Amino acid sequence: MVSEWQFEVPTAGSKLLPPDGRYMEALSSQGYGFEVAIADLVDNSIDAGAENVLIHFLRDGEQLVSLVVVDDGKGMGEEDLDVAMTVGGRRGYDEKSLGMFGTGLKSASLSHANSLTVVSRTKRTRPVGRRWLMERAKHGFECDIIDADYAQDFVDFYQGCPIFFQGTIVRWDGVKDFPRHGGGGQTDRYLHRSVNKLGLHLGLYLHRFLARDDFHITISVQDVRTGVEYANYGVESLDPFAYPVSGDSTYPSTFTADVADLGPVRLDAHVWPPRSSLDEYKAFGTVLDREGFYFYRNDRLVQAGGWNNFRQPEQHLALARVAIDLPNDPEATVFRLTVKKEGVQASPEFIGSLEDAKDDQGRTFARYVDDAERVYREARKRAGVARKAVVPPGHGIDPQVRQVIEEELPVLAHADPLNFRWQKLSNDKFFEIDQDAHVLLLNQHYRAALLGGRDGSLNDAPMVKSLMYLLMKDAFQSERVGSRLKDNIELWQSVLVAAARAELDRVAD
Repeated sequence: MVSEWQFEVPTAGSKLLPPDGRYMEALSSQGYGFEVAIADLVDNSIDAGAENVLIHFLRDGEQLVSLVVVDDGKGMGEEDLDVAMTVGGRRGYDEKSLGMFGTGLKSASLSHANSLTVVSRTKRTRPVGRRWLMERAKHGFECDIIDADYAQDFVDFYQGCPIFFQGTIVRWDGVKDFPRHGGGGQTDRYLHRSVNKLGLHLGLYLHRFLARDDFHITISVQDVRTGVEYANYGVESLDPFAYPVSGDSTYPSTFTADVADLGPVRLDAHVWPPRSSLDEYKAFGTVLDREGFYFYRNDRLVQAGGWNNFRQPEQHLALARVAIDLPNDPEATVFRLTVKKEGVQASPEFIGSLEDAKDDQGRTFARYVDDAERVYREARKRAGVARKAVVPPGHGIDPQVRQVIEEELPVLAHADPLNFRWQKLSNDKFFEIDQDAHVLLLNQHYRAALLGGRDGSLNDAPMVKSLMYLLMKDAFQSERVGSRLKDNIELWQSVLVAAARAELDRVAD
């Protein structure tokens, strides 16, 4: 028992405790999403002054083999490359740089690949290369030196693509996200899905750079043996504030929050027009994900939506978006950026300052939030929409379908989501209801027929599940199912079993 509290903890010396080799394994287990990891590599290219970045998916027939990111930035000599490949290596970041911690290249890459190779050259130096192998890195800190002839050949391979007089090539091998077996069209489906998601992510988070005339990102898919290029397209800017006409003619407006220990912070508050179909409004996240604060650091979007404990998200605020360029905060006392640069932790001082934030018309920030909600509600009334609130869609429903449901129907804020799961049931049942677990069980016996020979996945059969959600959502809104709904459930059960058996007969024929 301490007899008296001591504000300073006394010490009796110090000792050096270097990290264990497993530190590399821990570093690569930070939960980087695939698109987030690629964006981190592109950040490095921007910091290097690149005007062109190529993201190259390489396949050998049906098998994806490597992913390569090429830029025409200033490149690195041997000493700078060693620093770049050092965990926590400092490069003397410029205050306008996107890099911060000296870990992004390594942690982002080794989160998704078993091997990271970097080859680079400047105007004055020959190509040099280094490689981290995850299997070796987690047992020690020995980084491979790439053979000089291979480094030159690798640079020559990308000569002119983009114009590569200088720059850097990052290569991933053993990519964990790639399908292990590419047959049956798996590789094509993976590429279609992944390239689209990657393009949207980069288009959003780097939209200010992509809007410039001097910066371009290209995504390409090519066969390493035949040289055939399967796809090649430029990433387009996806500006989350690019609406044609404001939803409220008195917005956008700039509010100023006076934050203790930091000073004034500018908030550019926007109101999107209701029911927009533009990609800039609806191409990413759910309706609840997209509202709120959009934080930028050095023109790079580092958080797209969310209220940072200012308030809970709700559908009626779907049109509210606030752009905030993070001020210089070297001690990170008010705003802390996550290592992955996909979120901002805001201090209570910032949240408290929003209560007194005003624009040049004297309106409070709370008034802005009310105005955004009013525009949303009035648009619903004009459309004659008075839809009943529903339980949110959950696991098992395709994210695109979930997004539309949440845009079209008011969602019960604190209700458990309705999840879907395939399970073995009696063949005279197409589905069962588990109210306690909030799960709608679908009969595994009919799954293959409904998928038409396609492989099953968590979010498969989106048409069937969407219809089932619309039919069954009321059954999960109350503790007991009324007699009318019970009768409807029996009817739907009979019809759906008959339809599923008809699908089985067609497959058999």
